[in-house]
Amino acid sequence: MNQLFSQPIVPKHRSRLRLALGGAFFTGRRYLEWLLSGKRYASLIDAERLLPYKAACHQTPLLRQLRQVDMQLQYNKITNLRLAASRINGLILRPKETFSFWRLVGKPTRRKGYLDGMVLNNGQICSGTGGGLCQLSNLIYWMTLFTPLTVTERWRHNYDVFPDSNRTQPFGSGATVVFNYVDLQITNHTPYNFQLHITLDDYNLYGEWRSSQPPETRYEVYEREHLIKAEWWGGYTRNNVICRRTYDRSSNQMIRDEIICANRAIIMYEPMIT
Repeated sequence: MNQLFSQPIVPKHRSRLRLALGGAFFTGRRYLEWLLSGKRYASLIDAERLLPYKAACHQTPLLRQLRQVDMQLQYNKITNLRLAASRINGLILRPKETFSFWRLVGKPTRRKGYLDGMVLNNGQICSGTGGGLCQLSNLIYWMTLFTPLTVTERWRHNYDVFPDSNRTQPFGSGATVVFNYVDLQITNHTPYNFQLHITLDDYNLYGEWRSSQPPETRYEVYEREHLIKAEWWGGYTRNNVICRRTYDRSSNQMIRDEIICANRAIIMYEPMIT
């Protein structure tokens, strides 16, 4: 059993003042990191010319019927996703460079055209400018697990808000983002260029990682130790471990079997009701 599951977890309630001060501190610290860390952040965009080889791809539906959620927030989310996708579509991630979601997307503001979309605040559904961009970060993170790129910063969701409905990915396979200190960062430790290709139509968000060289490996992502646990304070938590097997494409031999991440989230619905 993973040690994460044996550690106590309780909902945290912080005052608005503490949240505001904490947000200002961590936002400022992130700006300093971008300036002083010495990382080579990817910035070259070429949306017209795609690299020749597809390394990974995925798509997710833009609209879902969610209980007690205003559908207008989801329609607004599509606008937000189009704006954010335009900032990263065609990005070239060269060797030793790092992709930073927020450094490229920037702060989502009304002045830039962002609308109120669905956001989660301590497990509660509410509206906020630029809401819904987690769908884009989730997509990029999931695709990256099927490439040799290295996820160097990823934040898990602290709350499991909606019951499974036609779930095609394991629980805990996403990456939450909050401007700018809760970021998704991916580093290219390979000798090849990779390119991020993001598009939308009226129904789905589409993503691809493309490469300058044919893929040499293939990947299988799976979960283990899935557990719904009753906590002492009266609620439930959901837990699992996401793992990945890497295979050599030419021989089909497994190269490694590794743990990617461990997830733990407070469940915000009644898990025992079908």
